[in-house]
Amino acid sequence: MNTEVNLAGIKMKNPVTVASGTFGYGREFDEFIDLNKLGGIITKGTSLKPRPGNKPPRVCETTAGMLNSIGLQNPGVEYFMEKDLPWLRQFDTKVIVNACGSSIEEYVELAKVLNTLDIDGVELNLSCPNVKAGCMAFGTSYEGVKEVTSKVRKVLDKPLIVKLTPNVTDIVEPARGAEDAGADGVSLINTLLGMSIDIEKRRPVLANNMGGLSGPAVKPVAVRMVYQVAKALKIPVLGLGGIVNGNDVIEFMLAGATAVSIGTGNFIEPEVSIKAIEGVEEYLKRHNIEDINSIIGQVQMN
Repeated sequence: MNTEVNLAGIKMKNPVTVASGTFGYGREFDEFIDLNKLGGIITKGTSLKPRPGNKPPRVCETTAGMLNSIGLQNPGVEYFMEKDLPWLRQFDTKVIVNACGSSIEEYVELAKVLNTLDIDGVELNLSCPNVKAGCMAFGTSYEGVKEVTSKVRKVLDKPLIVKLTPNVTDIVEPARGAEDAGADGVSLINTLLGMSIDIEKRRPVLANNMGGLSGPAVKPVAVRMVYQVAKALKIPVLGLGGIVNGNDVIEFMLAGATAVSIGTGNFIEPEVSIKAIEGVEEYLKRHNIEDINSIIGQVQMN
């Protein structure tokens, strides 16, 4: 039974990775699970310089998920390369760095640094606020995605996966921008913009007023968008959004994902990723499937 997949040139032992921003740099989960069993670890969003993030409260629970407005807090790429990367490299799993920036120039400079590191790939986070364009996310248009991706592509030799925001009218257009600019793959979905109000205080729960909604509540939206993008593009898709078990993984792969990322589920159950891998293996055995790649995109529409 083969569970190996090739995501944008990154060969992984299985299709399960952990999503950026939900797993730190892996240290917090090392005492709970065997990191060697993961197909890959996608690091917390990493920027060129340290970022303090937004003021608290920055997280709140919702009926079927959570809202967060962390603000991409991280210690910066220099700290990552000196402290976290050497630690991560002791494990037999792929390391993909989520890269974020507030200007095209920052993305490019960060990509130049990442290109020199012993990492397996880069996930370009285009849901970051573009400070030169009124803080609109880079990933909301074909042109915006294509411009950033093409300039990063020129300085990055490693596999490049572009992470897309779902806060758009048509997810296929920005996805095409990534493909046309030379991306090796796309990942989707990032969080949906949401808001929660404390009715006693009559104020938003989050200090930043709005935040990103993740968790099981967004899964049907994510599956739909993965299906649409996978049908339209030739490059592979990394699917994420509300995955909490092996059945969810299979659902995303049937929709067209080559691999998946588990995010909010990590906060609920630290062993969720390992249990999902086991669930995938059980599904393959139950259906006598010898190669997991044979199910990618094989949903039969009504």
